[in-house]
Amino acid sequence: RRCLAAAAAPSDGAAAAGAEALRPPPRAAPRVVWRAAGILLMAGQVVRRLVVGNVHWRNTRDQIGQVGPRTLGVAMLTASFVGMVFTIQFVREFAKLGLTKTVGGVLALAFCRELSPVITAIILAGRVGSAFAAELGTMQVSEQTDTLRVLQSDPVDYLVTPRVLACMVCLPVLTLFAFIVGLAASVLLADGVYSIPPNVILDSAQRALVHFDLVQMTIKSAVFGAIVSIISCGCGTTTSGGAKGVGESTTTAVVLSLIFIFVADFILSFVFLNGTSGDALARVVA
Repeated sequence: RRCLAAAAAPSDGAAAAGAEALRPPPRAAPRVVWRAAGILLMAGQVVRRLVVGNVHWRNTRDQIGQVGPRTLGVAMLTASFVGMVFTIQFVREFAKLGLTKTVGGVLALAFCRELSPVITAIILAGRVGSAFAAELGTMQVSEQTDTLRVLQSDPVDYLVTPRVLACMVCLPVLTLFAFIVGLAASVLLADGVYSIPPNVILDSAQRALVHFDLVQMTIKSAVFGAIVSIISCGCGTTTSGGAKGVGESTTTAVVLSLIFIFVADFILSFVFLNGTSGDALARVVA
């Protein structure tokens, strides 16, 4: 009986093991936390490399060739239709007020300060940012980034920094083309449909715009390019979970890029326009 009781009674070690097995596992940090931390860390590394000039120039040239020409057509087509839509809205309302000669100034200000940088950045996020996230996410889940580390190549130097620099260089140029095409489409529509001479639109736009408006457009575009590229590359390099993870990272990259584009646009617009005289349309009417 004593032997059977001893055999039936669990030992202290077995009891402790059973209790440990029943204890719930410790909670890991939410995925969004470590992904956000990874993006912020990567942003700091990219800034440091750009400051010291540690850039892989050949990859940068390749990425500029990928980002610029392949996005130009979509950006110009979108800007042309947006310009025509805003022309229809403005001409109809301003004609009733007898302010037809101010249409060009309003269109030029809207395109230069807001529409061209934001719309082109949105196109870049959908066209290029998604590709960055998918490409780097595939490399991450297939352990190609680990192979670069084995070969003593830093993935940030080789993969991330060239993409960030390419977006910061290409997006201002794309925005400038979008601004020109959007304004040209507005001029053609106003002349062909509403019989407003092109010289009236262009003269009004010239009176309304100043050099700082172009500087503002360039700075916004460079910042938006940095936001899209850093978020997309960060989401790609923090991918896990195979093909499903790549899809989730791509979606997350586009959504976060759009959100932070609008947030950055508000902050930059507040900084640039707060405290200004606001006499752009007064110059047009005068």
